Amino acid sequence: MSGILAGKKGLIMGVANNRSIAFGIARAAHEAGAELAFTYQNEMMGKRVITLAGDLGSSITMPCDVAEEGAARSVIDTLSSHWDKLDFVVHALAFADKSALVGDYMDVSRDVFLESMLISAFSFTEIAQAARPMMQGGGAMVTLTYLGAQRITPNYNVMGVSKAALEASVRYLAVDLGGEGIRVNGLSAGPVKTLAGAAIGGARHVFRHSETHAPLGRNPDMDEVGRAGVYLVSDLSSGVTGEIHYSDGGYHHVGVPKDL
Repeated sequence: MSGILAGKKGLIMGVANNRSIAFGIARAAHEAGAELAFTYQNEMMGKRVITLAGDLGSSITMPCDVAEEGAARSVIDTLSSHWDKLDFVVHALAFADKSALVGDYMDVSRDVFLESMLISAFSFTEIAQAARPMMQGGGAMVTLTYLGAQRITPNYNVMGVSKAALEASVRYLAVDLGGEGIRVNGLSAGPVKTLAGAAIGGARHVFRHSETHAPLGRNPDMDEVGRAGVYLVSDLSSGVTGEIHYSDGGYHHVGVPKDL
């Protein structure tokens, strides 16, 4: 994959640490030749992201708490002072109160539902609105999703509903932006051991079940998911938009697993 993103500039949103999927994609994009910029939620996260960005040759890091109105626009305004174009965006932002990621979905509160929808789903539309002027020559937008948007997954609850809205947003944005050469896709990774995944109740059970019943007999590793991300932001997928691309060892195809 060396060089396939040479000359491309990309914004990575949602790196939490060096084990997050966003960082896996960023690392793969860097190795493919891309120049990168990063956002972080707050000052505490910023210290970590600044270090990780430096490891990938980037000095462009910007605060962005998408729960605050105008944050996405502010990021793009700042980015435009560094770059005259933007070729791709990787959106890896999601949140739900931990109390909502155990038990039954129907127990979710109004405030938790709205917060999850705003951060996990609408923020992708908001960054698309803001980034559009910097992508006049075309480009790619990729967001991260999970099978819980399509099928019931234990304790995923409001996050599954939010991810379903996010996947619908992918399809609508693909139509809205396709005429401008901007492609919009979702990347649905299988269970990967991340900080975000650990917050979901019963995460170990889901990880083991997927690993056991995936056709490949394993969950994807970070490098595999990272390369899938590079595929979606590169010209390798120039004819692909509005899709949900799975990197999960084929688990999403399985209805009733075989007896082992």
